[in-house]
Amino acid sequence: MSGSSKSPVTLGVHLAAIRSDRKLTLRQVEEATGKEVSNAYLSQIENGKVGAPSPHVLNALAELYKVDYTHLMELAGYLRAPTEREAGERHGRAATFAEISLTDDEEAELLRFLKFLRAQKDDK
Repeated sequence: MSGSSKSPVTLGVHLAAIRSDRKLTLRQVEEATGKEVSNAYLSQIENGKVGAPSPHVLNALAELYKVDYTHLMELAGYLRAPTEREAGERHGRAATFAEISLTDDEEAELLRFLKFLRAQKDDK
């Protein structure tokens, strides 16, 4: 691999991962939000065609998915996420996958992989 091209997670990718984790279809989300979020519109958000849906839509999704509304607002560009310096060396986002239900084994495997990546970085 050349360089460290660290691409941030987009709102659409994040929402698609959460919906998948919750085992919900686009139509189920539409019904569960009382049609506040249509399945076609959610599909456009997840595919990156809509980057900044209204705060109302984000709130409906945050409530349904039981995730942090502020984080969705940050990903949509409405709020600025604190820099690592502002948040301190060890910032409050314990894990990018905090909103996805990981089994204990999956979490342990992710931590082992992170340790491996950090060891490789230290060797350079």
